[in-house]
Amino acid sequence: MISALVARASAVGRLGPAAVVALAVTVAVAEAQQPAPPPETAPPVAAPAPPPATVPPAPASVAAPAVGVEVPPDYTIGPDDILSVVFWRDTEMSSDVVVRPDGRITLPLVNDVIAQGLSPEQLRARIHAEAAKYIEEPAVTVVVKQINSRKVYVTGMVPKPGAYPISGRVTVLQMLSMAGGVGEFADEKKIVIMRTEDGEQKALKFNLKDVKKGKNLDQNIELKPGDTIVVP
Repeated sequence: MISALVARASAVGRLGPAAVVALAVTVAVAEAQQPAPPPETAPPVAAPAPPPATVPPAPASVAAPAVGVEVPPDYTIGPDDILSVVFWRDTEMSSDVVVRPDGRITLPLVNDVIAQGLSPEQLRARIHAEAAKYIEEPAVTVVVKQINSRKVYVTGMVPKPGAYPISGRVTVLQMLSMAGGVGEFADEKKIVIMRTEDGEQKALKFNLKDVKKGKNLDQNIELKPGDTIVVP
């Protein structure tokens, strides 16, 4: 670069020899003071890819635990009750079922099973026996999710007559409250509970006025499934 500048300056004849030498020295010093270009860096080396993760085997199909209601000690299964039949580690066999009016339920593979009149444990044993014909050592659980078969009926001078499912202890006074109380023109002294026992129908008297006053409280009996409260 220096020789090129000297030659060019001499060629044009504009500078003397001393000036040309001074110019060359100045250019040389300037070039020497320029920073050296940065050294070339090697491209980054990509890190080796991690080995593929091992996918764990899918767990066996497990039915979720069913949540049920508390059942009375004397409870037996009846029509319209909702049951959850759970086979351990077998969701295809497990299902929620409604007891049909004929007292039966239908399950995969097992088909129809009579449930009416049985306790949950008795039904579990029956389903186990039927399922054992097709699968080895079935583990079965029967859970009562909703009781609809145990009903008490309220009729007459009440705001909300009809059938009321009961899953626990309910007295006459409590049931009348559920039906909205008694009407304005109801005869509170002559309320009757109709009950069938051993094939015979009985009429049990209930004087609401006395009960309100704290008298004859023993007539505020615990109702049983099938009872009918008549409010004249």
